Formats: sequence, structure tokens, C-alpha cells
Amino acid sequence: MFKTLKADLDAVMERDPAARNRAEVFFLYSGFKAVRSHRKANWFLRHNMKFIARWISQRSRHKTGIEIHPGATIGKGLFIDHGMGVVIGETTIIGDNCTIYQNVTLGGTGKDTGKRHPTLGNNVLVGSGAKVLGPFKVGDNARIAAGAVVLSEIPPNATAVGVPARVVKINGIRSETLDQIHVSDPVALALCSLEQKITELKKEIDALKAEKESKK
Repeated sequence: MFKTLKADLDAVMERDPAARNRAEVFFLYSGFKAVRSHRKANWFLRHNMKFIARWISQRSRHKTGIEIHPGATIGKGLFIDHGMGVVIGETTIIGDNCTIYQNVTLGGTGKDTGKRHPTLGNNVLVGSGAKVLGPFKVGDNARIAAGAVVLSEIPPNATAVGVPARVVKINGIRSETLDQIHVSDPVALALCSLEQKITELKKEIDALKAEKESKK
């Protein structure tokens, strides 16, 4: 228990440049409080005290603005930055050392039964306002850009961008940056490539026209 608590505190200290000391994080950070309350609620749920578990969850929601269902499984070192509007569903599984920003939803599509919510691997970053909906896995070290809507599986070491989200591989290298915005858009890159090709073809056509005119 104390190892998990220390890991949660260390996660905030490492990833939030505004965090000045552990006491401030422990007493004042809503994301840390929400995770701590969830661990209590999850313990009561696992011991078949569902009403108390739900009461702790709802009380935490009113105090922090973060709603985590008691049934969610959360690894160590989760950092919820700011956190207002974060919703984490019942069958969500979150690995170790993940980072989640405000207004993120880890939810279901409404049509699934059983496992209805996503599974995040280790070291996953979910940007502000992103929605991850469905019972699929987001691989280790993946990044989901701010505002993305993810509806299908994301492989490890990849970035999901857009609505619906598209994937950009990062060559199997773990990304250490917490940048949620400056990520490559594969559609934009493809359009730029097409535009360049069209320009080249136009030049070739103009050259052929000029050659034809000179022969006349």
C-alpha cells in the first residue's frame, strides 16, 4: 500500500513542473486525491461492500470533479493532471505510470456487455479532451493527442490523432515528452505529399506544352 502511495506521489512530482513538494500534492492535488479515494473504493468493492464503495466514489466525484468507477483497475503511478471532467468506466484497466489530462473519457460505446471499457498499457499518455471508447487495448508507451476520439485498438509506441483517431508509429521508441498537441497528422502529411507531386506533374506538363509549341 505504501509503495503504491509513494509511486503515485512520485508520478506527480516527476510529471508536473508546478508541483513544489509532496505535502502540497498529498493535501491539495485533486487528481491525487481522486486516485487515492478510488483505491479505497476498489478495496470495499472487492470485499463485497458495494454501497460503501459507490459512496466513496461519488463523494470523491463531488469533491474533485473526477469520476472513477470503483470497479476500474488502476496500476501504480497514475497522474491525473487538473482532472476536472475525467470519467473512468467500470471495466477500465489502466497500467503503470500513465498520464491523463482534464476532460478525458475512458468509456464504452453503450452496446457492449462484460468488458465495455478500454485497457491502457504502461506509460500511456491521454491528452486533454480525448475520448477512448470501447473494450480495446491502447498499447504500452502510446500517446493519444488532445481532442482525439479513439474507437479502435492502438498499437504500442504509436500516437493517435484526430476524429476518429488515426495512428502514427514512433519507430518502437518510448516517447518521454508530455506534449499533447505537436504530433504528426498522417492525413496532413499525405496531403502535403500529394500537393508536392501535383506541382511536379504540372511543371512536366508545362514543359511538354512549351516543347510542343516550339516545334510548331
